[in-house]
Amino acid sequence: MDPITQGALGAALPQSFASSKKVRSAALVGTLSGMAPDLDIFIQSSIDPLLFLEYHRQFTHALLFVPVGALICCLALTPLVRALTFKESYLFCLLGYSTHGLLDACTSYGTLLLWPISDMRIAWHNISVIDPLATVPLIFFVLIGVVWKRPFFARIGIVWVLCYLMIGFIQKERAEILGEQYAQARGHSPISLQAKPSFGNLILWKIIYESGDHYFVDAARVGLKPYLIPGNSVEKLDIDRHFPNLDPTSQQAKDIERFRWFSQGYLAPDPKHTNRIMDVRYSMLPNEIEPIWSVELAVSPLPHEKNHVSFITNRSESKEKLQRLVKMIQGI
Repeated sequence: MDPITQGALGAALPQSFASSKKVRSAALVGTLSGMAPDLDIFIQSSIDPLLFLEYHRQFTHALLFVPVGALICCLALTPLVRALTFKESYLFCLLGYSTHGLLDACTSYGTLLLWPISDMRIAWHNISVIDPLATVPLIFFVLIGVVWKRPFFARIGIVWVLCYLMIGFIQKERAEILGEQYAQARGHSPISLQAKPSFGNLILWKIIYESGDHYFVDAARVGLKPYLIPGNSVEKLDIDRHFPNLDPTSQQAKDIERFRWFSQGYLAPDPKHTNRIMDVRYSMLPNEIEPIWSVELAVSPLPHEKNHVSFITNRSESKEKLQRLVKMIQGI
């Protein structure tokens, strides 16, 4: 999730275990430890555009790395927080750091919680990467606890987040049921179907399912009266058919497979751009196929075998799409 939510939850857990005299110090080291795993974003390469996709939410987010990450945070923060002993500082860093990977796994991006045992990207799809309804009350309770030096309020904040995540699971199941019903009404038998929350809410969901050689994308509004908003479809990526001249031993072919792993298989050729392959999972509007990111192969008919693909992000018309998203959430 976003760094603010990660920091707030990272503060809340150690704060809830601290004595009244140590609440502020626990919140401080917990905040920084809760945000620390995302320092992996600095693992990048100017030569290899996909390197950051492999390492973001990788070892720094793994459950087995939590004690190591907490120790690094403790060694860095203990000299700055003299109110805590080394043992107390490590405990609070451990609690703060441990929240990060689990919270990220609740989103749809995917997190390597089981690294190095497994490189499976775990994604539970029960909250958006940014959701003010989860974050704002949590921050409020953490701040009240810090001001009044009472860990009780941090515990309320944690209960709030847990309840919100449980609501997310319920809403996800409702959206998937609606998506399955609509797919059957089309005469489809989905090979796989997923529901993902749209930006900043648990009301409007993106439904993606695979049937035949296509992906179908719709939106489900799961309020008091659930209904589905029809969307679009796109062909699944078939390398042999869509890129017949691509050398399977080239770096670009290897990069496509890396991108396939990152996108959990949801790849399609971009109908608007001949040489682009898009991740179907994400778009500003949940019933559209307008990728937030794609990879682009070299335009040259004979690219050097060691050339990497380009990584493309698309934020065009984001303001106008955000306005439309709000109206869809409101049911207008």
